[in-house]
Amino acid sequence: MRNIVILLPIICMITACQHNGNSIDRKALLERNSPRIFNVDTLSSFTVGNGDFAFTVDATGLQTFPVEYSKGIPLGTQSNWGWHSFDNEAGYKHEETLKLYNFRGKEEPYSIQYKEAGRNQDASNWFRVNPHRIHLGCVGFDIKKSNGVNASLSDIQDVNQKLDLRNGIIKTRFKLDGKSVATSVVSDSVRSMIGAKVESQLFTDGQLAINLKFPYPTGGHCDDACNWDQNEKHNTKIISTEDGKALIKRVIDDTEYYVSLTWSGSADISNQDNNIIKLTPLGEKVEFTCEFLQDTILNPVKYTNVKDGAERYWNRFWDEGGMVDFSNCKDSRAQELERRVVLSQYLMAVNCSGSVPPQETGLTYNSWYGKFHLEMHWWHASHFPLWGHPELLKRSISWYSKAYPNAKNIAERQGFEGARWMKMTDPSALEAPSRVGSFLIWQQPHLIYLAELLYRSNRDEEIISKYYNLVQETARFMYSFADYDEDNDRYILKGAIPAQESLRASETINPPFELSYWHFALSVAQEWRERKGEERNLNWDRMISKLSTLKSQDDGLYLAAEDAVDTYNDIRFTSDHMAVLGALGILPKCDLVDSEKMKNTFDWVYDNWNWNKTWGWDYPMTAMNAVRVGEPEKAVNALFLGKRTNTYLINGHNYQDGRLRVYLPGNGGLLTAVALMCAGWDGCEEENPGFPKDGNWDVRWEGLSPMP
Repeated sequence: MRNIVILLPIICMITACQHNGNSIDRKALLERNSPRIFNVDTLSSFTVGNGDFAFTVDATGLQTFPVEYSKGIPLGTQSNWGWHSFDNEAGYKHEETLKLYNFRGKEEPYSIQYKEAGRNQDASNWFRVNPHRIHLGCVGFDIKKSNGVNASLSDIQDVNQKLDLRNGIIKTRFKLDGKSVATSVVSDSVRSMIGAKVESQLFTDGQLAINLKFPYPTGGHCDDACNWDQNEKHNTKIISTEDGKALIKRVIDDTEYYVSLTWSGSADISNQDNNIIKLTPLGEKVEFTCEFLQDTILNPVKYTNVKDGAERYWNRFWDEGGMVDFSNCKDSRAQELERRVVLSQYLMAVNCSGSVPPQETGLTYNSWYGKFHLEMHWWHASHFPLWGHPELLKRSISWYSKAYPNAKNIAERQGFEGARWMKMTDPSALEAPSRVGSFLIWQQPHLIYLAELLYRSNRDEEIISKYYNLVQETARFMYSFADYDEDNDRYILKGAIPAQESLRASETINPPFELSYWHFALSVAQEWRERKGEERNLNWDRMISKLSTLKSQDDGLYLAAEDAVDTYNDIRFTSDHMAVLGALGILPKCDLVDSEKMKNTFDWVYDNWNWNKTWGWDYPMTAMNAVRVGEPEKAVNALFLGKRTNTYLINGHNYQDGRLRVYLPGNGGLLTAVALMCAGWDGCEEENPGFPKDGNWDVRWEGLSPMP
C-alpha cells in the first residue's frame, strides 16, 4: 500500500502536465525562489528541520546572537518532545480551573482564565503556562575580534547566505576582521539533530570556536523561551567523552535530556561555566553533528550522513508533491505569489508536519507558551494532501487517538455525548484554560474534514478503519451539542464563541460558518458509515435536513450570527475573522447557503471590512470564497491586500506584528487557497477557476487535488 501512496502523486502530476502544458522545471523554480540575504537582518533568519524538530540560524549560519535576534525571527532549537513545567508547589488541580455556565438550561463546566483573584485564578494561570515548550540549546560561535574582544553583531560583515530549498541546506559566508567564515548547516530528516561544516582561518588564529549555550525556560506567552539570567536553576555537564564524541546531560528542575556532540579532527571540549560547552577545533575546518535526545542515546552519525539524508528527503519532497509555476504569467504580482507559495511549502514541511499539531509559530519560537491550537490545525495541515503529501498530515492527525480520552472526558463533564476536542493544548492533550478558547466549537469538525482529505488522497480503506471511531465520536458530540428548536422545527447552535471571536458565547445563536460546518461534517460522517458498511444514523440525517439556514438581513447580507442584527452597523461584527465567508470557500456549497446572498455578502466584506483588524489566514479565506462565488480577480487581490498581517518576509514567514513575527496559519491558508484556485473543487470543470481569464495568468501546476 505504501508504494501506491508514493505513486499516486506522480500519476496526478502526469495528468496535470497533460492538462496544463509542458511539465514544470522544478529545479529551476526552486533555485529562483531560494532566498538569499546579503546583510544582517533579524527578521531574515532561515530554518532547517523535519516537522518534529527545527533549528533557526542568524547571519553567521549558526545561533551566535540569540539575544540580538530575540525580537526578530528568534533562533529557536525546538522539538515536539521538548517540554517543561515549573514546580506545582501549591498542588493545583485541573478541576480548579472549571467554572459553571448555563447556556441551555443545564450547568456546563468550562476550563477558563479566572478574572477574580484567588486560588482558582492561580490554578488557571498555572495550567495555562504549564507545560511549556523549551529551547533545547543554542549552537553558535564563540567569536572574537583580533584584539580579543567578543565580536558584536555589527562586526559581522559581507554576509552572503542562501537557503537551498531543493536540498534543505543553509550555506553562509561572512567576514570578521577581513577573514572569511564559511558555514553549511542541515537538519536530519528524522532525528532532532543538525549537521554543520565550518571552514575559517579564525579557528587557528584563536578567534573562533563552537559554543553550546543553554537557557532556562521563561514560561512566557510569546517569546524565544530563553531566560539567560537563571544560571543556578539548571545544569549542563559533559558526562562522557571519547575521540570525537561527547555526551552532555541537561537538567532543568525535573526535566532531563541529553545532547550528543560528534566532530571530525582534533578539538578540545570543556565546560565554560554552568551552562556553556565550548568546542575548540585545532584546524581550519570542522564538521560536527549535534543531536538533542529526550532519553535514548542513539548511535552518533557524521555530518555527511546527515547532509546526504536531508538531500534525499528534500529532493523527494519536491519531486513527488504538487507544484505551481507562475513564470509564464504577465501579471506583475505573479512572481511574488510564486515566491510565497514555494517558501510556504518549505516552512510548513519544516514546522508543521510533525507527530502533533503545531503551535502557530511552529518550531521557530514560542507563542501561547508553545502550545498548539486545534482550531488552527486545519490551516496548518489541510494543504498537505491537496499538494500531494498526505503522509505529512498522517503524522499529526494520529495524535487525536491519544487525545481521545481527554476529549471524551470534556464532553462527559459538560453533559454531551462523543468527544469534544479541546482548543489549546499540548502533546498530553490536557485542556489549557482560556476565556475564549474553551467556548470555541469550530475545531470540532476539523478532525472529520482532515480525515476525509486523507481518504480522498488515495481512497485507502485503511484510513476508514483507522479513523472511523474518531470520526463517529466527533459527530456524536456535534449531534448532542445542537439544540432542537421545537417552535420552529429546526436545530440551532448556541452557547459557543464562533470563529469570529469578537462575539460572545452567551449571546450568540447560529453563527453561519459553524452551521455550515455542522452540515458538512455530519454529512461526511454519514458517508464514512456507508463506506464502513454501517447504516446511516437517522438522527444525524434528521439534523442535517433541519439545521437552521444562514440568517440574512432584508438587503440579502448574511449576519455574523442570527442574533447579531446590527452586524453592518457595529464594528464588533465587522472586525477580526470574516468567518461568514468560510461557509462557502473553506466549505463546499450546501443547502443552508444561498449563493446570491453569499455573493452579496462577499462584495460587502471585500469593500467594507475592517481589514486592519484581521489575521493572516483571513486573506486566503476571502480568496477561497471569492473563487467559489465566481470572482477570480478579487481572489487574487485578496491574497495581495496591502495590510501588515498580509506581509511575507524574505524567508517566507507571514508577519503579523511585533509579537507574532511568524504566523504559519497564514502560510498554510495560502497553500490551500492556491490549490483551490488551480484545481478547483468537486464538480468544478473550469481550468484554474481562481485566476482571471485576461491573458495575464498562464498558471501551470502539477500534482494538486481538488477540494470538496
